[in-house]
Amino acid sequence: MSMLQEFREFAVKGNAMDLAVGVIIGGAFGKIVESIVGDLVMPLVSRITGRLDFSNLYLLLGDNPKNLTALADIKAAGIPVFAYGNFLTILVNFLILAFVIFMMVKQINRLRAAEPPAPEPEAPPTPEDVLLLREIRDSLKK
Repeated sequence: MSMLQEFREFAVKGNAMDLAVGVIIGGAFGKIVESIVGDLVMPLVSRITGRLDFSNLYLLLGDNPKNLTALADIKAAGIPVFAYGNFLTILVNFLILAFVIFMMVKQINRLRAAEPPAPEPEAPPTPEDVLLLREIRDSLKK
């Protein structure tokens, strides 16, 4: 079998196609969650905390002789900084995504449990020689 044929068989197998569809949908779903966090959740959080832009939250770990305030400027100047704002946004993204995936898996498992179990296959008929041996055994017992 040539390598091209092997690759074709692999690419059209159900698992490879399912994986490709999952990756594409996951990428699109990630953008949806990103939008939910950036456009819906974080504005609500900023309303509560009084801060709109979390990406500029940081702690200075060194001297700031020029009194720079923007995180990008501080990083460009080489001043050590503990930048935690972007991490908070990504953490909220992750928590929402993890919760949605948990709910999806929970629903899928519930639907699978609702399916009736497959009927057990019928036992194959007992071979004739076994039946004959049973008759002989039973007649000897009498």
